[in-house]
Amino acid sequence: MSIEVESLSKHYGSQIAVNAISFKAVPGRVMGFLGPNGAGKSTTMKMLTGYLQPSSGKVHVGGFDVLTQGLEVKRIMGYLPENTPLYSDMYVKEFLNFAGQTYQLMHLSRSVAEVIDRVGLGPEQHKKIGQLSKGYRQRVGLAQAIIHDPRVLILDEPTSGLDPNQLAGIRKLIKELGQDKTVILSTHIMQEAEAVCDDVVIINQGNIAANSSLADLKKDQDSEVLEDIFRKLTA
Repeated sequence: MSIEVESLSKHYGSQIAVNAISFKAVPGRVMGFLGPNGAGKSTTMKMLTGYLQPSSGKVHVGGFDVLTQGLEVKRIMGYLPENTPLYSDMYVKEFLNFAGQTYQLMHLSRSVAEVIDRVGLGPEQHKKIGQLSKGYRQRVGLAQAIIHDPRVLILDEPTSGLDPNQLAGIRKLIKELGQDKTVILSTHIMQEAEAVCDDVVIINQGNIAANSSLADLKKDQDSEVLEDIFRKLTA
């Protein structure tokens, strides 16, 4: 199930946050959506998931129109927003049971146990979310995004706040998920894309500056604009 974006724009009055961008993400390849802070990454992620209505353009996920077939899209999509909204007074396991119930999972207890193990939340599953470190809260957010085994996964800054040990584990998990799912991962860190992604879209000031495989992109940095973006991403 691919994600197809066609001439997608978002305007706030006279300010253009995203300017008529087009790209396609396909199953089996993790796409990195890169850009400096404020480039339009989170705005684009919110439009892809249907949480923000575009000013113009179209997004199709698995053949469904995000604007007119939002319920169908949500059934096949998992979403980890940049600042994951979590219920701090709920226990980890309780929250994941709640998340699973919203998808009407048939084998809820098994799904919860599997996702806890998969994201490494075992030792923390009986704690309240408010007691967790930022890194473990991020894992809870990732767990709720994948509990229903979605075919499409949108991850907005998924490794934010993780320590080096946690970082390696989550990167490995994202690579595994990308083997049979369509995954888009947004980040402002070039090293993150190099560690996880197969394809890269770079956005700068709301416009696409590059769209290619990571291997081809690293060969082709001859434009001054692209070189400047790379400096910002690797600083």
